Amino acid sequence: MMEIGNMASVAAITVICYLLAVGVKATRLDNKYIPVICGVVGGILGIVGMFIIPQYPAGDVLNAAAVGIVSGLAATGANQVYKQLRGNGEKDT
Repeated sequence: MMEIGNMASVAAITVICYLLAVGVKATRLDNKYIPVICGVVGGILGIVGMFIIPQYPAGDVLNAAAVGIVSGLAATGANQVYKQLRGNGEKDT
């Protein structure tokens, strides 16, 4: 079972990726690349987190990358849930 400290480290990756997505959206880059960017950055942060966070929920590089990718993609999913609940019909990130 995942402890509170472990969930906080994963949530940190999601928040960082969400901020990155907001920054990318403010540029001229096409929004269709935002999930890919968040996934890649999340994977990198997941691997880094495995080495610097004592209670990180992955013990090897492959699982750390997977946890990071899922956390990064959760940033785009959270944005879409917010937009759907708000009633905004747009499907961009």
